[in-house]
Amino acid sequence: MLSSRRVLVLIKHLPRDSALQRALHGEAAEWSVTDHLLAATVDHLAISNWMFQCVNGSEDGDQPDPPQPVPRPGAGGEETPDGGPEEAPEAVSAGDLARFFG
Repeated sequence: MLSSRRVLVLIKHLPRDSALQRALHGEAAEWSVTDHLLAATVDHLAISNWMFQCVNGSEDGDQPDPPQPVPRPGAGGEETPDGGPEEAPEAVSAGDLARFFG
């Protein structure tokens, strides 16, 4: 017979691809820390390239569109834990960049 503590330890250490983890966390269960870090790296690189284009681009005021972030699990227009709709991040304008970088 298993004690309740032993059952809890077994559940806590189930593999990421287990049915219980998928049921509790959905697609987020498949993303490891490495996957999140790689997505963040891609996003930061895309933003830095976009900022470089904004600063060094054409002088007629035609600015490129800001990059779209890498889609992450659970970030597809779902509701937040408090029940409200998830808000999209604000776009950064060229004027905001100029004020930030001085």
